[in-house]
Amino acid sequence: MKHVRWDDIPAEQVNEKFLRKLAWDGKVMISWMECKQGCFVPPHSHANEQLTFVTRGRWRFEIDGKTLIVGRTRSSSSTDAVHAAEALEDLIAYDIFTPPREDWIKGTDAYLRTATTKPR
Repeated sequence: MKHVRWDDIPAEQVNEKFLRKLAWDGKVMISWMECKQGCFVPPHSHANEQLTFVTRGRWRFEIDGKTLIVGRTRSSSSTDAVHAAEALEDLIAYDIFTPPREDWIKGTDAYLRTATTKPR
């Protein structure tokens, strides 16, 4: 088992509203995220199993055309479904992926790096 100290992991400023830290080993990745209100994750899908756990604030997810509000101590999961998210207020959340997201590890997740607010 690998011991993770979140304080020792450098934060990555993905865009002006999205800060994250990544930890992975083997088949599982955990991402700590701090997002400012209005932070928008554009529609996308991936084969990775995903579990989101919110510790502060609220996400509004659009998953396959349905709306789901995920707040403190709540979680959601998805695989292969087209989904998007918007921070309804400043939030802190964890995403757990299996297998780890290679695009996040390599920094090739361009869909997150350019979009910061939901198009109106």
